[in-house]
Amino acid sequence: MVTLSRPRLAVALPLALLAGATHAFALAPWPSGGLQLAAMAVLVALLPGRSPRDAGLLGLAFGTTWLLGSFFWLFVSMHRYGHLPAPLAAAAVLLLALALALYPAVAAALFAARRPASRPAAVLLWALLWLLAELARAQWFTGFPWGAAGYAHVDSTLALLAPWLGVYGIGAVAAALAAWSGLQAVEAGGGRRLLALLPLLAVALLPAWRGPDFTRPTATLQVSLLQGNVPQDEKFDFSRLPATLAWHVQALMDARGDLVVAPETAIPLLPEQLPPGLWPQLQAHFAQPGRPHALVGLPLGNLEQGYTNSVAGLGPSQAAPYRYDKHHLVPFGEFIPPGFRWFVDAMRIPLGDFARGPRSAPSFVLGGERIAPNICYEDLFGEELAARWDGRHPPPTLLVNVSNIGWFGETVAVDQHLHISRMRSLELQRPMLRATNTGATAVIDHRGRVLHALAPHRRGVLEGQVQGRDGATPYAAWAAQLRLWPLWGLGLLGVAWLARRRAPEVSEQR
Repeated sequence: MVTLSRPRLAVALPLALLAGATHAFALAPWPSGGLQLAAMAVLVALLPGRSPRDAGLLGLAFGTTWLLGSFFWLFVSMHRYGHLPAPLAAAAVLLLALALALYPAVAAALFAARRPASRPAAVLLWALLWLLAELARAQWFTGFPWGAAGYAHVDSTLALLAPWLGVYGIGAVAAALAAWSGLQAVEAGGGRRLLALLPLLAVALLPAWRGPDFTRPTATLQVSLLQGNVPQDEKFDFSRLPATLAWHVQALMDARGDLVVAPETAIPLLPEQLPPGLWPQLQAHFAQPGRPHALVGLPLGNLEQGYTNSVAGLGPSQAAPYRYDKHHLVPFGEFIPPGFRWFVDAMRIPLGDFARGPRSAPSFVLGGERIAPNICYEDLFGEELAARWDGRHPPPTLLVNVSNIGWFGETVAVDQHLHISRMRSLELQRPMLRATNTGATAVIDHRGRVLHALAPHRRGVLEGQVQGRDGATPYAAWAAQLRLWPLWGLGLLGVAWLARRRAPEVSEQR
């Protein structure tokens, strides 16, 4: 291998920071697979010829700005609504980004240390290291995979891989394409360097082909999705709670069609804390023949059995009330990790330790349709939604996400969460209904396309149609039984084999 000339570290670090910020922008508000590949290609192009330490610093720089750009909105919840002093809130978000950026930093360091002599093998090594980094971020220490690289491809031609490999498999394939571009750009001579643009242009310009249907259509439902647009600082304000309750209750009772859905904690009180007779009135209303079915977000439980963030199902065909309890809880918001009570006490947010629901829960039945709720960022974990295909219960024909993104203000979090739900629809080939407090309230079909949407940050009711689906994708089949272990196995075995084919030493320019 020829001796390579590389920018000095003082120049390479700002390039890595800029590439990381570009990587975040490629995810939302408008997903761009070509831009995501270009950003990662810059990082990979900076790595050959460097020591593992310097490569790790570049990976850390890239990861920090990428992740800060992905979840900077946590500052809003901590400062505006948690009343944490701005410097402390900013420091907390930065420290979280730095901690999670250690995963791409380790990947970059290992790539520099064990890069094979063969370019195809080096490309594969980077893809597998990136896969392992994303899996670790998704699952270790409660898991926070927000901003995974694959979400940039919800509208690209790589979306056809979703029902086979899921978002992390897409991310690994994208990493391979980016590595080929980056290495081609720095190791080829003359006009051959222009070939590095081929993967970027192909992903950016080719139409999104979503592959074959593994599922078949079922019934069509007429749905109403509520968006209350309650400011977060008013949601638990008891002086304003009656007006909030009145709007949601009236919207629920005015709904027609087959199904009406109210967002996460649309009713922010336990049923026994509501005005006398209100909850029985709702139950009686939806029990009448000819009424739609309803899914309503509210807390349930008691002190002895524990409280849950839940969805209650009401309807004429319900012999007993339906209940879904959230399984994947938000750290600090719904449970407090050991040793962090001091941090929670510093914020004046109604936080608590909730009980977890089951990983595989039964669906809400409406005629022949089986509707599977998930709450807030539970739809960030596709392998957990796939657990509904594990054989314990009949698999769902329709997914419903109820969320409250009001904690994060008018930020890109709304767009990001919409694209996360779209990826789940692609992976499982199931439509997804989203009923949210501030947005994005939408109807998504089984191909990840938004059919109907309500403008965010306004109060309203979205009316639309949705068609259920039956059957299973390959991803649903293997993730239901094996979770993410096949990807872990592929990554670990592949890295162990490729790392033995190390490239000869090359000169490094500091």
